[in-house]
Amino acid sequence: MFICRNQPCGAEWQLADVLIKNEGQGLMFRCPMCGARNKVLRHDAPDGTITYEQDNSVPPKPAVK
Repeated sequence: MFICRNQPCGAEWQLADVLIKNEGQGLMFRCPMCGARNKVLRHDAPDGTITYEQDNSVPPKPAVK
């Protein structure tokens, strides 16, 4: 599951709901609801399976007041 890290949005998405691509700053998915870019990490398993997980190493920006 992927969660939009845009503070006001926070929508949850399954892998089938998002398109993961490299936009020049690494792998990202754009939230289908608000369009925010969210970073993901790719993992290649020994059997050739590719999986993705959301990169949570950078905390989300606080909502603008």
